[in-house]
Amino acid sequence: KRVEKYIQSDSFHLTYGDGVSDLSIDSLKKFHNSHTSIATVTAVHPPSRFGEMQIVDNTVTNFEEKPQMDKGYINGGFFIFDKNIFSYLNEDENCDFEFGPLQKLAQENNLKAYKHDGFWQAMDTLRDKINLEEAWESGTPEWKSWIDK
Repeated sequence: KRVEKYIQSDSFHLTYGDGVSDLSIDSLKKFHNSHTSIATVTAVHPPSRFGEMQIVDNTVTNFEEKPQMDKGYINGGFFIFDKNIFSYLNEDENCDFEFGPLQKLAQENNLKAYKHDGFWQAMDTLRDKINLEEAWESGTPEWKSWIDK
């Protein structure tokens, strides 16, 4: 709510800043512009924290370490909002965005989900940081989409 006076355009982007992704911002924007809802959230499949085994008759037939989950979506932390979002916010510094405004938007059918099935990883823990740094050091991190000069 405190940034409202700085927003000059009809819509704006917001991210939590702790997610790493190969999300196309252009595609997200195109999706947001295709509907009339106030908000768009990026829906992602979370990576599993554990490996997954498939077992047939006590024999492991497939073993995959930390696969990308393909069931269900979570909030990926990349949003586009119309300026009308500010009417859902209050001046309270303790405003809980997920348990207030986003829930109300969803109840009113004013929250659309842009489904991103590509790479997404949170960096919430030291383990996440180490895994992402190792991916970066590999030279081919999944989220890098630019060419070095």
